Amino acid sequence: MDQELATGAAAGGFGIAALIYLALLLLIIIGCWKAYAKAGKPGWSCIIPIYNILVWLEICGRPAWWIILVLLIPIIPAIIVCIDFAKSFGKGAGTGIGLFLLPFIFFPIIGFGSATYTGPSAAQS
Repeated sequence: MDQELATGAAAGGFGIAALIYLALLLLIIIGCWKAYAKAGKPGWSCIIPIYNILVWLEICGRPAWWIILVLLIPIIPAIIVCIDFAKSFGKGAGTGIGLFLLPFIFFPIIGFGSATYTGPSAAQS
């Protein structure tokens, strides 16, 4: 009986964790979709693997070959591109770090907030 109770509790905990994960993922997708649309790119491109990174790099002004860096050694290039993404919307490096660490908060801030796309920031530097 105790084994059945423990199994049921574990399954319930997994279900709650899965719902929280899906809710956070949905926040990221919706915020990213809106941000891509603000940048003049199709919003649906944020949900297509690999292609979303190419569009992200294009929004930031980074060359397409950076996809190799982002995929092979992801931490540092991803932080740089997140900062470029934030600067492309008139935000600072703190927002870029936030995009990397807490995308479920910062993508909706850029997507639904007052941020406007100012052009690719990496191309301006």
